Parts: sequence; C-alpha cells; structure tokens
Amino acid sequence: MLTKLYPILLLIISNVFMMFAWYGHLKFTTKPLYSVIFFSWLIALIEYCFAVPANRLGHQYYSAAELKTMQEVITLCVFAVFSVLYLGESITINHIIGFILIMAGAFFIFKGPF
Repeated sequence: MLTKLYPILLLIISNVFMMFAWYGHLKFTTKPLYSVIFFSWLIALIEYCFAVPANRLGHQYYSAAELKTMQEVITLCVFAVFSVLYLGESITINHIIGFILIMAGAFFIFKGPF
C-alpha cells in the first residue's frame, strides 16, 4: 500500500517546483524576460526529476488517465495554496466552485458509476 503513495508524494513535490517555475517569476516583474525564462527552465528541470519517476512508478498501480487526473487535482490544490501564500492572491467562491467541479470529474475517473 505504501508504494502506491510514493507516486502521489512525488507528484506533490513536482507540483511545488512547477508552481515556482510557471508562476514564481510573477513577483519579479522588473527582471528581464530572458532571465526569468532561464531560471524557470532550471526549476522545471528539477520538477521533471520528480514528475517522470512519479509517472513511471505510478503506472504500475494506476492507469495513465488516473495519473493525469491525480496530477490535475494535485496541481489545483498546490496552486490554491501557492497563489494565496506566495502571490498574495485571494481564492474566490467562483474558484472554489470550479475546483469542486474538476474534482467531481476526478471522481468519475476513479470511482464513477459507469
């Protein structure tokens, strides 16, 4: 059972790096674009070092669709925390409703009635 959790843990770690690679530069708007692209790519390389093993290990237990669904739900959760704590943005009721609808879609991927 514990080995089924390793891919999830690796996906969470990769998503933290992904948030900084994709959105961390928004706090550095005075830096040249080429500079933030370069550093974003360096961070993305680290992210890939967690994401690729997560999918390789995870595919032993989960289908590709299930892995992608986990990735998206984890991304939403990490993004919500990142945007509030790092970027100082608010999560609105519309965001929450949208996230819930996406998570409802995840339910059908894993346990749907069909």
